[in-house]
Amino acid sequence: MDLDLPALIRRAQSRLLTMHFEAKVGHLGGNLSCLDALLVLHHGVLGPEDVFVLSKGHSAGALYIALWSSGALTDEQLKQDHRDNTKLSGHPAAGWHAGIRFATGSLGHGLGLAAGTALSRKLSGRPGRVFCLMSDGEWQEGSAWESLVFIAHQKLNNLCVLIDANGLQGFGRVDAIASMGDLAPRLATFHVEVESLDGHDPAALAKALGAAQTGPKFLVLNTVKGHGVSFMQNRMEWHYLSLDEAQYRAALKELGA
Repeated sequence: MDLDLPALIRRAQSRLLTMHFEAKVGHLGGNLSCLDALLVLHHGVLGPEDVFVLSKGHSAGALYIALWSSGALTDEQLKQDHRDNTKLSGHPAAGWHAGIRFATGSLGHGLGLAAGTALSRKLSGRPGRVFCLMSDGEWQEGSAWESLVFIAHQKLNNLCVLIDANGLQGFGRVDAIASMGDLAPRLATFHVEVESLDGHDPAALAKALGAAQTGPKFLVLNTVKGHGVSFMQNRMEWHYLSLDEAQYRAALKELGA
């Protein structure tokens, strides 16, 4: 991957802040925690035969920025984020762009969509892998575990699931809402490949995502909600808040923009 990924990430973080500031919308915390992984995926992993599913639909902004950074969306399109009659809605709208196959937002459902897509490709002998990005809070949904049973049973070796484990969800800390302990060993009991890694380390992400897999793969990404902006980091309220002018300028200054 012949890219200066740290520089790309800083540029993408700044563009994400600008897009959300201009639209006066929130969900910045969870967008910033998964942005690094989405950038690595879109700049060095996803090929023309691959499919990506954003299960944590409230991080649509990070997906739009990843598509923009790879040339698949324009600046003019980003200016339509959250506007009336926009295609860049707060949760992904399906079908208008090749990089957005499904409408998601009801948490826990994206994994089932990804699993079905992977099985379809496996049965028909089509090439390519399916990648699905989830949040750690989604694993409090029964549908996620039902999908995991299906994935393990079908031995979907063309499916890679990324879990944005930032430790926070809409009502507080994940472990305070419905504690499950460390997610990785629980997933491993289903006899799938599981790896925990730093979700803000581009080299580690590229290595894990690019590695060959012999069965279903689950990557638990240890991330920070609001990553890159000190006053947002590990703060649950940035699941919701939008930026005012002073906060926007301070955040850009931190990022060196």
